[in-house]
Amino acid sequence: MSEPPPPRPARPRIIAVANQKGGVGKTTTAINLATALAATGQPTLLLDLDPQGNASTGLGLPRTDRGDGSYALLAEARPLAEVTRPTAIPHLSLVPADQDLAGAEIELVSLTRREFRLRDALAAAALPPSTIVLIDCPPSLGLLTLNALVAADAVLVPLQCEFFALEGISQLMRTIEMVRRGFNPSLALQGIVLTMFDKRNNLSDLVAADVRGFFGEKVYETVIPRNVRISEAPSHGKPVLLYDVRSAGAQAYIALAGEVLRRERAAAGAAA
Repeated sequence: MSEPPPPRPARPRIIAVANQKGGVGKTTTAINLATALAATGQPTLLLDLDPQGNASTGLGLPRTDRGDGSYALLAEARPLAEVTRPTAIPHLSLVPADQDLAGAEIELVSLTRREFRLRDALAAAALPPSTIVLIDCPPSLGLLTLNALVAADAVLVPLQCEFFALEGISQLMRTIEMVRRGFNPSLALQGIVLTMFDKRNNLSDLVAADVRGFFGEKVYETVIPRNVRISEAPSHGKPVLLYDVRSAGAQAYIALAGEVLRRERAAAGAAA
């Protein structure tokens, strides 16, 4: 009788927060989900891969104080530990978007293993195996987003509750399938989170129903509402959980973090 295969070694879980359409709450979700995960004691690393750098700003790190970050990690092969910064939130670290990241799409084209630069950097890092890495992707499907998808175990898709947002998600699904076929066969859809939900607007209900009808259980139960506190928090350099933890937006992200952790535990159990 053959022996069962040995269990897979524990390693960090990498989740790309991606949607090529801008204005859907992608960066807001990355910031606040990372904060909510860290608040549970979960070691969390937020990697800002968007040249706009809004995730870095939203965690209180102005452009003038960033130094080396995700550009140095990708283009210069700097070790992850050298470009990781602590944040004001316990258990949450940040790789900021440095000023040179805007040119990375062009510079990566000529580099060896250009699609695998981020995967290689994360694989070489000595991250605790319990860490969750969230990657805030640019609102495009270029080489930066491709690096994130090649490195990731799963994709989390924020989807605004408006009609045009539905049109863009089909293109993202095709990209995920292309990455599976060509670069990362284990890439999975971690889930779709409905954002900017306005309960006073019938369109929000219609979009939510359409998305749930098509994607089923891949859509999180938690819905992120339109909430003025979520909009105000970045101007103070804080996640909404620090700006006003009692707000509806903060409570929604706390609930979303619980769902994400449950799905991650289920994925880990299935892979064991």
